Amino acid sequence: MRRKLLVALGLAAASSVAVVRLARPTLLEPYGFSRAVSDRDGNLLRLTLAPDQTFRVYTPLSGISPWLVDSTLAFEDRQFYRHPGVNPVALAKAFAHTYLFRDGRRGGSTLTMQLARLRFGIDSRSPAGKAWQVLRALQLELCYSKKELLEAYLNLAPYGGNVEGVGAASLVYFHKDPLALSLPEAMALAVMPQSPTRRAPDGALEAEGSRAARKKLAAQYLHEHPGVGLETLALDAPLALHTPRDLPFLAPHAVERALAGHGGGPLTLTLDRALQSQLERKVAQYVERRAGDGIHNAAALLVDTETAEVLAHVGSADFANAAILGQVDGVVAPRSPGSALKPLVYARALDEGLIHPLSLLKDVPMRFGAYNPENFDSQYLGPLSATDALVKSRNVPAVDLNLKLARGLHEVLRQVEVKGLRDKEYYGAGIVLGAVEVSMEELVQLYVALARGGSWTPLKRVRGEADGRPRQLVSPEAAELTLGMLLSQGSALDRWTTPRDSFPVAWKTGTSYAFRDAWTVGVVGRYALAVWVGNFDGASNPSFVGRTAAAPLFFDIVDGLRPRLATAEGRRRAPPVRLAEAEVCAVSGKRPGPFCARTAKTQVIPGVSPIEACDVHREFQVDVSTGQRRCHASPGQTRAEVFEVWPSDVARLFDRAGLARRPLPPPGEECQSDDIVGERPPRILSPQAEMTYQLRRDQPDRNHLPLVAHADGAAHRLTWFAGSEALGTVKPGEPLEWTAPSGRYQLRAVDDRGNVARVAVTVRWVE
Repeated sequence: MRRKLLVALGLAAASSVAVVRLARPTLLEPYGFSRAVSDRDGNLLRLTLAPDQTFRVYTPLSGISPWLVDSTLAFEDRQFYRHPGVNPVALAKAFAHTYLFRDGRRGGSTLTMQLARLRFGIDSRSPAGKAWQVLRALQLELCYSKKELLEAYLNLAPYGGNVEGVGAASLVYFHKDPLALSLPEAMALAVMPQSPTRRAPDGALEAEGSRAARKKLAAQYLHEHPGVGLETLALDAPLALHTPRDLPFLAPHAVERALAGHGGGPLTLTLDRALQSQLERKVAQYVERRAGDGIHNAAALLVDTETAEVLAHVGSADFANAAILGQVDGVVAPRSPGSALKPLVYARALDEGLIHPLSLLKDVPMRFGAYNPENFDSQYLGPLSATDALVKSRNVPAVDLNLKLARGLHEVLRQVEVKGLRDKEYYGAGIVLGAVEVSMEELVQLYVALARGGSWTPLKRVRGEADGRPRQLVSPEAAELTLGMLLSQGSALDRWTTPRDSFPVAWKTGTSYAFRDAWTVGVVGRYALAVWVGNFDGASNPSFVGRTAAAPLFFDIVDGLRPRLATAEGRRRAPPVRLAEAEVCAVSGKRPGPFCARTAKTQVIPGVSPIEACDVHREFQVDVSTGQRRCHASPGQTRAEVFEVWPSDVARLFDRAGLARRPLPPPGEECQSDDIVGERPPRILSPQAEMTYQLRRDQPDRNHLPLVAHADGAAHRLTWFAGSEALGTVKPGEPLEWTAPSGRYQLRAVDDRGNVARVAVTVRWVE
């Protein structure tokens, strides 16, 4: 009978354990946690509140200082690893003193019992509550290991006010990671949960009650560790502590961006707090300095081009200023970049063999379908090198180049998945000049790609993030040539920096339509920097010009980078490239012909860069007596002379700018149709090929079609033909008004040298 009773009791006990384990309670799942966000060196930037408005940071046991663990056990529960969750002797003493002797409440709770009270919200002041606490503690001991219970307690213990857990307490009171606490700091935290209201600091120093308890704990520690010196325990004066009011709220836009993009748990950002503070200060000071010009807001982004890590992120001039919509993040807001995307067009043109840095481009009035781009200054400079066209931000050459590319700017933006990018047709030719919107983040990534040999990669904001999938936008050679072209603006730095020690900066400005956005973006050393000036409500301001509104702030920030740029770590390590030096005609940028008087050196991509022979300098036979051109050399009667021969539109711009060019001698009668090597055919501006033009009988100003073409500089007249019918003769560049019946026509423009250009159009009359 006795044996059966023992078996029954054993089975009942086993069943009870099984039931307890099947109903295994969670330890931390009901609680939400704060998120600690730190900079790259572990300095706290922000500690968020948990959903219940408590500061509570989950911290694994391995992330807590052993001093804090040992001090907590020594002060709260020295028998923790030896009892089953309840200490009967301590409970009996506490019951006797509280209810029998009535000489004050005594604590008899083990650490596991305290965890049960915290986890299940038990009011343990009554006998019934204490009994329930004991049962729950036993349940926890059956379900979890001692280490799991200790970790849970250290994450839930109260440390005063709305601070719970050692992770939050360490960050709030000492601005330290709990693994970095000193022994005195660990002891100060260890004594708080026993009386959090009295022992939590309410000022800059340790509370007196906390210091007294810490001294008691230190005396015990010295008894067990006699080799420890008193100076190690820092008992002479109260410890300096912080309060929740002292928690930092730094880099607000960067922190918001990181929190939104990453799941729960602490975050260590790639931000450099020193650089972040420097950029915030410079942006705020600049806006204050330029307030008289209507500049009230700005944003800036600094990236390490070698690692693609964001080092500083300033989303506005003042996060707290509602008048400027300061909480809007200018780094991620889509804006028009103006001309800041042009370097990508030139890089692609270099890669596709359309240009090299000294190729001659034409900044002249052109029409691209219905689009007629103008320059910012409403002027045209005529022929200029590709480098000058880029750094002087001429619009016509950039638009012309992009339309000639097999893979133009829209394709590049599509490749890097610019948000909100529409179809290519939506932007038309104006995409080069800012018709497309990009964020500062997306814009600076493109410059980072140039610095990385044309290889685009996503930016990193959190330490330990895996590298994103790289995408090759242009070749390393094209990227290096483009940066070299942008570096040629060195003299412009003198306005904002000290020229004697200026670091080379490859930079580009941008101004959006109607003066809503001013940009400067560039690469200096191993850093890519972008600066934006504008208003988040889109209000325009004539002061918002890239070169005068954004560039001064850009170079102010560059000046602050000098100490880093002067070190080996601050320099950019250029990728290996296969470039060659080539000699070109200094005037045309082409391979020097026999008549080029001046040449220049430039770098080219072997097998890719264009190598046409120069056709600007040409030799003519001039009659020594009449000064007219002759078809053939005659000893004693003619002399050979070299002239620059420009297309008629470019020659006209030279004249308008007062840049005199030596005119060609008039041809003699016998040389009206001589053949001169290197002549260019005419270029038809109007009408556009394969277009349908509607003429109106009831509107005299719309019942004719203007025929306009430019010609080689050696030509003086243009004759227009529709099929075999001659329509009229005009000077190059002058319009010929043509009224034609409805139909399809093959038009020809023939210059007086016999060169021909053709275009097919359709004319339709409408009422």
